[in-house]
Amino acid sequence: MDLTTAQPKNRTAAAGFTPTPVEPLAHLLLATLAQHRMASTGQLHVLLRPDRSRQSVSERLNDLLDERLVDFAVLPQSHRTRVWYLTPKGARLTRDWPALRGRPPYPITTATAASLKTPHTLTVLRTHLTFVADARRRGDEHGHLDWTPEVFHAIGDGEKVVADAVMHYTLIDGQQRRKLRAFIEVDRATMGAERLATKLIEYARLWTYEPQPVGRRRQAAGPGWLRWYPVFPRILFVLTGAGREAMDNRISDLKAMVAHHPLVAEMAREVPLGAAVLEDVEERGATSDVWVPLSGGKLGPWTEL
Repeated sequence: MDLTTAQPKNRTAAAGFTPTPVEPLAHLLLATLAQHRMASTGQLHVLLRPDRSRQSVSERLNDLLDERLVDFAVLPQSHRTRVWYLTPKGARLTRDWPALRGRPPYPITTATAASLKTPHTLTVLRTHLTFVADARRRGDEHGHLDWTPEVFHAIGDGEKVVADAVMHYTLIDGQQRRKLRAFIEVDRATMGAERLATKLIEYARLWTYEPQPVGRRRQAAGPGWLRWYPVFPRILFVLTGAGREAMDNRISDLKAMVAHHPLVAEMAREVPLGAAVLEDVEERGATSDVWVPLSGGKLGPWTEL
């Protein structure tokens, strides 16, 4: 189930969400780097100012560099592509901004530390950009702060499930606004297929986990995820970094986990689960028929799993 509300009748549908030019670009850059940890110049350009020149984004980043609020690492074999991140000073500055409240700062202190995080972090942001582009094309709402990487949730026994990202997305169809949420898992084929599939067990544990209240009165408080979400988010796996056959096999392993693990199968009856290849999503669009329903069925858009 998703949340659907009516849009005011005197309001026309948004023509795709792009950050308002009223908000200073420097502020947007700092907020985006605080949210996403790091990003290349090109990614920041597409995300924040697609209608302006890339040079305008580079110039503002260099201003922030001079103020020691950001720093960069150079990607190897990339024609000196810069990947930007907040310095400890930049992290302190953004820590209490309203849009980022509750977002733990993870300042990166050296270019070496940045390089270790770069491949996965940039691929997660690359995935985000596919949804941003699709939302702009369709007139939906999904912006630079509607994607929160590295979200932790307790699942009992002192353990946690860590989503690569949580996505908030609003579909707009005439006067109807349909609010969707998704846990995003980005797989670069750096772990075994079985380990990838066990992520579904972790999410199934989150789906059923009820934290025990502290104190004498032990009333059932309901599932813990209700503290953050009115509806349990759908779960989307995005695969890249391997040949087509290897990625198809990994998707098959995910489907097998849904079919054979009793708790995952129970969750799948209520929670939409899907998987797609990142290159297909980039080429055809996030709402095209590129998503494999892990419970079985034909390819379809992620919104209709």
